[in-house]
Amino acid sequence: MAGLNVSIAFFLSVVAICEVVRQVSKRLLPLGVYCGLVRELVSSLQLCACCLELRMLMDIGLWGGGFGPDVILTLHFILYLIHGVSFDGASANPSVSLQEFLVMDSSFVATAVKLLVQFVGMEAAGILTTHYWSWELTDFHLIQNLMALDCNSSIHTSLYHGIFVEGVCSFFFHLVALKFQRSDPLYRAPILAVTVTTLAYTAGPFTGAFFNPTLASMVTFHCSGNILQEYVQVYWLGPLTGMLTALLLYQGTIPRLFQQNLLYSPKSKYRTPKGKAVPGLKQTGDNEEGQPQL
Repeated sequence: MAGLNVSIAFFLSVVAICEVVRQVSKRLLPLGVYCGLVRELVSSLQLCACCLELRMLMDIGLWGGGFGPDVILTLHFILYLIHGVSFDGASANPSVSLQEFLVMDSSFVATAVKLLVQFVGMEAAGILTTHYWSWELTDFHLIQNLMALDCNSSIHTSLYHGIFVEGVCSFFFHLVALKFQRSDPLYRAPILAVTVTTLAYTAGPFTGAFFNPTLASMVTFHCSGNILQEYVQVYWLGPLTGMLTALLLYQGTIPRLFQQNLLYSPKSKYRTPKGKAVPGLKQTGDNEEGQPQL
């Protein structure tokens, strides 16, 4: 349990430091710089650092630490609940940023900047977490350093099944996110945390259930077992296809690409009042002049 306590302390430290940076930047920097750069950068670093440590516990702790999958799932839920509350509107996910661009909530330049800082934030998280592991504070970290020299791919199924799994995970995640996008964060965060944890439990054994292209690129693209093209198809093509499908199903259109609704007919804003029937009179379809008959 000592190794687990060290990991929990790492999670809390990362979240606390990132939150301090967010609050200080929000006070000192212009709002546009904070929202477009710092918020995404810090949130991406927080997400990736916690994900790397959690995956280390999942790969090593189950047999080296003696605790079961319920501990990992509980930590997974708590971490994503904290992410949902603390991100302050950042997504740390290229699929979500592209979705905001497609629904015309973000410009091309702003979206490109978000994608860039997400990549930079997760690369920084990888460097910092690797340096933290080099301290070897626990036996888990010692084993992780030995395994990191020859890590294995997270794809444990066929290529097309992997694309399907990541696509379905992304579809359900984005569908839930769209449904509750206007809800209070205190309600939205636990719903998304439950969704992500459920998807991770269901699809994790097949692909790792990332449905986050940049996060997957940081965690597993350098591992042996698959070539770059296969990684891109599973962890980029799959989630982006799932996002597009969820957006099309939810809104019936993709505003950036189509002006009209492709699936649903627009509802009229006005209702036609229904007339009340007059006693003793009835309207018949056989009366061509539309005159009431006795």
